[in-house]
Amino acid sequence: MMNSFDAGKAERGAFSVDGFDLQYRIEGQGPPLLVVGSAVYYPRTFSAALRDHFRLIFFDHRGFARCHREVTPADAELSRIVQDVDRFRAYLGLDRVDILGHSGHGYMALEYARAYPERVGRTVAVATGPSHAPHHMAVAEQLWQELAAPERKRIFDADMAQLPADIAADPQGRFIHMCIRLGARSWFDPRFDARPLWEGVHVNMPIFDRLWGETFRDLDTEALLAGISAPVLLALGRFDYLVAPAETWNAHRDFARDLTVRLFERSAHTPQLEESTEFDRVLVEFLAR
Repeated sequence: MMNSFDAGKAERGAFSVDGFDLQYRIEGQGPPLLVVGSAVYYPRTFSAALRDHFRLIFFDHRGFARCHREVTPADAELSRIVQDVDRFRAYLGLDRVDILGHSGHGYMALEYARAYPERVGRTVAVATGPSHAPHHMAVAEQLWQELAAPERKRIFDADMAQLPADIAADPQGRFIHMCIRLGARSWFDPRFDARPLWEGVHVNMPIFDRLWGETFRDLDTEALLAGISAPVLLALGRFDYLVAPAETWNAHRDFARDLTVRLFERSAHTPQLEESTEFDRVLVEFLAR
């Protein structure tokens, strides 16, 4: 069990559930902060300094985990994923946690807070739009067409031209190749090379296709926010052209009980890496409230 955790060293392991080996990695010292997503990718995006404030618990969901059976559509149900999170929380012996999710994983963190209110202190969604519904994504596209610099668009076009060859060579890694080739839309520096962040990451494409293509598209944002009693922080990047911009949250804010929004002016889709010092300050302040 996790009482053997040594501050300053990484604790690694796997939590097996329903045929999936959900990897986890624990670093740092302080109050626990559960980061749902990839236990390989996400530790690379948070600053070393943040480990002085929190016990960061990085945890795979089923989309990133190796599976010992055929993956089924039921594996991609959001309710199953948040149930996995709660089983993992219990496995660690934690009565109550703060939870953070980045991008689409923000919906997982929010849904966990709604489904298990007695287990959540505070909830953080980073670079998460109100949904992936067509009307929200249309605003992101309009912002891109009207405001993105010509050089950024040129880099994007050149990268996207190489995406079909990437996918043909590695179809199982389609999600990763798309994330890398979408760099001009998702990084403040449009030439940022994200490939090292993805090294060694495993993906189950049927789960990503279902979640990102259907579940997050059909999300009832207002019902989700209204069902959360825990304080929520939205950390958003000014230059994020990958999801609906910060302004699209305005129509939904009145449904939240306790919502804090922070906009990072020199970030795109990953402010925890792009503006780590300011992100750390905002996160520490919010979680210490």
